[in-house]
Amino acid sequence: MKRSSKSCFIIAEAGINHNGSLAVAKKMVDVAAAAGADAVKFQTFNPESMVSRQAPKAQYQLRNTNCNESQLEMLRQYVLTYEEFKILQAYCPKRHILFLSTPFDLESVKLLLALGLPIFKIPSGEITNYPYLKMIGSLKKKVILSTGMSNMQEIGAALKVLIKAGTKKSNIILLHCNTQYPTPMEDVNLNAMQTIKERFGVNVGYSDHTLGIEVAIAAVALGAKVVEKHFTLDRKMDGPDQKASLNPIELNDMVKAIRNIEKALGSNEKKTTKSERNNMFIARKSIVALKVINKGELFTENNITTKRPGTGISPMQWPLIIEKKASRHYSIDDCIHEKIA
Repeated sequence: MKRSSKSCFIIAEAGINHNGSLAVAKKMVDVAAAAGADAVKFQTFNPESMVSRQAPKAQYQLRNTNCNESQLEMLRQYVLTYEEFKILQAYCPKRHILFLSTPFDLESVKLLLALGLPIFKIPSGEITNYPYLKMIGSLKKKVILSTGMSNMQEIGAALKVLIKAGTKKSNIILLHCNTQYPTPMEDVNLNAMQTIKERFGVNVGYSDHTLGIEVAIAAVALGAKVVEKHFTLDRKMDGPDQKASLNPIELNDMVKAIRNIEKALGSNEKKTTKSERNNMFIARKSIVALKVINKGELFTENNITTKRPGTGISPMQWPLIIEKKASRHYSIDDCIHEKIA
């Protein structure tokens, strides 16, 4: 789906909410496409290459999954194979939506490269992974980099690695992000998105993990070029990210709201719009006769006033009317019609 370069690129983040099922993943593609998202994004990883056997779960993962299993054991349930990703990639164009996936290890970077992905999305957790950043930078593709959990120094260091490896700075978009599921409103710090843009001179966006859709919409109003948001078929499904994800109706509402905000932002020019033009004569006022005014009588503060409609002389011409002789007879409420030098 082609959009204006001024439009926000909306990524519907399926992530691992497919629970390892290709059938569910395809349904998620359908939902994202029906909502009007530009891309649907999954996550590609080899659990053994991604985490060690000793890696603990995050608190939100402990709350939402079996607390007796390790992070490695949990992740093994959410893997899609290379062949399944090929099927999904072939399915997405039929639904007029772009297929994307985030690689979480070097092996997965190679897998997605083999699929010919035009954009590589780097998750927040890899922003300090030098070998990973160097490999993606060397691909010379478009890059979207999430910056959750990081500071300005770390963002700058990651940018240097990507650019030195071969990626043009103009092909990199930085996403402001908070990596907590869900993100408390007081920790969103959305103004930092503007700081990132000014500091590094790149396009910016927002990866949203808050509940609801209002923060993502606000990000677009502040200039986000990309918005990413997790969604699910049903928040009651098992999985670590389901409860902090939008349901299909909410995803649809978010996309619709973002497109409306883009229309509402308009241009930088302040001008009378087509829709309000007909109201100008109704809402504005003209100079009218407050009393009967005979021909040759002077217009004064005591015999003229301003009233709707605005079909006569504008009240802004008041100084030019005062002390001028009436060229004709005026009854009460008649619009004053005189030649003004």
